[in-house]
Amino acid sequence: MADSTKTAKLTIDGKDYELPIHSPTAGPDVIDIRKLYAQAGVFTYDPGFTSTASCDSTITYIDGGKGELLHRGYPIDQLAEKSHYLEVCYLLLYGELPSPAQLEDFESRVTNHTMLHEQMMYLFRGYRRDAHPMAIMVGVVGALSAFYHDSTDISDPWQREVASIRMIAKMPTIAAMAFKYTMGQPFVYPRNDLDYASNFLRMCFAVPAEDYEVNPILSRAMDRIFTLHADHEQNASTSTVRLASSSGANPFACIAAGIACLWGPAHGGANQACLEMLQEIGTPDRIPEYIARAKDKDDPFRLMGFGHRVYKNFDPRAKVMKQSADEVLDLLGIEDNPTLQVAKELEKAALADPYFTEKKLFPNVDFYSGIILEAMGFPTSMFTPIFALSRTVGWISQWKEMISDPQLKIGRPRQLYHGETLRDYVDIENR
Repeated sequence: MADSTKTAKLTIDGKDYELPIHSPTAGPDVIDIRKLYAQAGVFTYDPGFTSTASCDSTITYIDGGKGELLHRGYPIDQLAEKSHYLEVCYLLLYGELPSPAQLEDFESRVTNHTMLHEQMMYLFRGYRRDAHPMAIMVGVVGALSAFYHDSTDISDPWQREVASIRMIAKMPTIAAMAFKYTMGQPFVYPRNDLDYASNFLRMCFAVPAEDYEVNPILSRAMDRIFTLHADHEQNASTSTVRLASSSGANPFACIAAGIACLWGPAHGGANQACLEMLQEIGTPDRIPEYIARAKDKDDPFRLMGFGHRVYKNFDPRAKVMKQSADEVLDLLGIEDNPTLQVAKELEKAALADPYFTEKKLFPNVDFYSGIILEAMGFPTSMFTPIFALSRTVGWISQWKEMISDPQLKIGRPRQLYHGETLRDYVDIENR
């Protein structure tokens, strides 16, 4: 963190305190309150940490007002249009776009780590067949530390590197096996001659009884979904990974914690909630009814997949995702699917309604990604596991950055206590 040349004055009970102000390369200035408690004996109060910078990072920057998402300075729409997922993984991990030789080496290292230890197959079989894939992923990813002891020493830079590659490589295999297990189908092992997205699709949809050829349009759409979800700054799951790692926990445990947080419907389950909303609407003729309900403040119904907590303008990922959705739907020729018909008509109705456009409630990335994933054949239970797969590189990049930070301290948020003050214990016969 750069030295501060500006300060803020805070007055408490007539006494002034000077607080340093740090200026980032982008975004608002940050008031440094690290010494506030020691000097003034007070904490700050910020439920949800929506006004608190918890770390110093160089990975991802979001400007919600402008609808801007940058990875190491590169706009997400350019990366999604011109790049591919593993190249973006390299960028997030190492800070720069790779040379051809560097990308070839990186892809080779990831490809050669896609297999899982064979004994891990018994872990999957320990779950009920109707277990949610996210429940399986939380357990299996956490168990990686029991199988790969040579990459759990966080003080060793080489072991951190190996752990990073392993998790990026093995997450598609774990997600696909969780899917296959809940479907009652045999596991499909990864193949080293396929690209990252194609390999994942094959592991999900191939069966031993017949050959499976990955369609390049579907593979490209899958790769874009991975890319558009790769990292999203200090969101709930990323903050969870950072908080867990601040204790010195092994990287596999930290990523398992991130998956558990992502499972929440307010976070990673947004595209599933969006698709379930479309299924609830059912037919295009009911759209006006639901549009009216969305406008009614007394009605609990809300349009899922429109607007975003961070983006106060438009979601920069949505344009690219819409393009992929159009390509996939055209390829598969499933225009008669009622859910997809509702989606397209709802999009038109919302974009033509001043109520939504004035509030800048535009379709976001979750609206289109859910449509694509359903069209590909994924059940809604797999939407969040795919999100977790995509976000793994972001979590790992944030984890590596945090471990290398000389300012690293174990996370210890404070509280505003409203409980009982000191009182004496009362014997049970006197209560």
